Amino acid sequence: MKRRNFIRLAASASALGLFPYEIKAMLRDIDVSSCGDLSNRKLVLINLAGGNDGLNTVIPINVYDDYANLRPSIRIPNVGSNKYIELDNTLSNNQLIGLHPALTGFKSMYDQGWMRVLQSVGYPSQNKSHFESTDLYSTGNDGNTWSNGYSGWMGRFMEKYYQGELTSNYPLGVQIGSAKTSLGFHGEQEHGLAINITGQDPAGFYSELNGLGGQPPTSIPTSDYGNQLQYIVNIDKLSNTYSQAISTAFNAGTNSFSYPDTDLSNQLKTVARLISGGIQSKIFMVRIGGFDTHNSQNQGNGDILGKHNDLLNEVSGAVNSFFEDLKLQTLADNVVGLTFSEFGRKAKENGNLGTDHGEIAPMFVFGKPVNGGVSGVNVNLTEATASNNYQIQTVQYDYRQTFSTLLQDFLGASNTVIDSTFFNHTSNKSFSQLKINELLKAEFSVSQGCFGDTLSTEDFLFSDNKQWVVFPNPVRDILQILTLNETGKVKYRLFDYNSKLVREGAHELTNNKVYIDAQNLPQGVYILQIYSGSGKETHKVIKI
Repeated sequence: MKRRNFIRLAASASALGLFPYEIKAMLRDIDVSSCGDLSNRKLVLINLAGGNDGLNTVIPINVYDDYANLRPSIRIPNVGSNKYIELDNTLSNNQLIGLHPALTGFKSMYDQGWMRVLQSVGYPSQNKSHFESTDLYSTGNDGNTWSNGYSGWMGRFMEKYYQGELTSNYPLGVQIGSAKTSLGFHGEQEHGLAINITGQDPAGFYSELNGLGGQPPTSIPTSDYGNQLQYIVNIDKLSNTYSQAISTAFNAGTNSFSYPDTDLSNQLKTVARLISGGIQSKIFMVRIGGFDTHNSQNQGNGDILGKHNDLLNEVSGAVNSFFEDLKLQTLADNVVGLTFSEFGRKAKENGNLGTDHGEIAPMFVFGKPVNGGVSGVNVNLTEATASNNYQIQTVQYDYRQTFSTLLQDFLGASNTVIDSTFFNHTSNKSFSQLKINELLKAEFSVSQGCFGDTLSTEDFLFSDNKQWVVFPNPVRDILQILTLNETGKVKYRLFDYNSKLVREGAHELTNNKVYIDAQNLPQGVYILQIYSGSGKETHKVIKI
């Protein structure tokens, strides 16, 4: 049985064990696998650390003269042997772009329909500090407000969506390429969601944390010191458990494509081998630094060679090899990758053959499930003036739109999970309403009816001490929830038998009641959660 289907069935069985025989019979023919198996789908995030210069990565052909005037020394030529790569001449005029000449691997992926370029990615109020912007990207914030500042968006997502796998013997996240584990993997409650294998030999991986003399203390004091010691003991246990899963998958896996001899290639080569070996981890992050190109971005006036060329050449070769490897091993259906950088660079060169901190940057999304093409239009270079320090400021895509689209349409997360992961406090909208609909091919996009929440075991425990009355139950048309002990606004969430959220709302009480329209719900058993000032209650509801 598929793992995801097993989890769904296990949750259903826990609930049905509390219901009469007649209800079990009514549901016995329902097919819980109609949404397909999503359990092997994975995201691979490629961090271009330092702030990639988007304007020399994606050259706006329709305003090339303006671009060249802003960058007389470091521009990418439009003629000659070092000319930019023309990506796609079938695009509209304001989407015609050239890729940096080093990005031949990107061009190859685009031509086979495996790459989409997202123009002008950023967030509402850009912070041009490396540290602050990296933290914003890690925590899912927007620069205007600071919510969930002590947890990461990947941690919150995995904690919520994969809660049935939190105690598994494999890490939900794997990080390579940085000495420090990303804040993005830090959950609100769980802290051992990911493992960093940087500098380790995956075939014989063993945690550096194992410094407790082989055995943990037999007695841990009840104090702040004891809490910290217990944390170290727990992390040590997790690391040792995860190390076995990493080593087993690496030894069982293989690579079927020849990679360039670069650091990023070695990172992605390891990821491909772990996936090939059957690791059940969900999100991988790799990193290449050096994109803070204040000087010597190009090695000479009018010369495209230099730091930026070398970095883009490494990224292009590594990413193309990674997906060719997955394709040869018939693993490509289940993997999507993307590049991201904490910010971009200014439109105007700085006089040191480099560029200073900017705001927006392009994002590249790769893989067989990706709907190839270009989203957005070329940057408006008339924005970049002396009065705004030559910044391009219009954000066409919030970085969280890309991540949310993939979390929902590729991995299958519900609106509730998306809102727990990201929320647009600037516009007060859910990112489930702001998705990039053209990002994935239709055959790989999860249908809306399959977006699933996972209920915990406690959600199926029904106490007799109720503050709310739910009637009529069974219900045919309108479900009423009534209390004499509450005032103000009440929130509810209604889940189907397969723990998928099917209805939610927040309403002011009317005569101590809230009304839920159940007319269009299919027949079956539902779990109703009611949130109010007195806490949360769970009720079972039968729709007839």
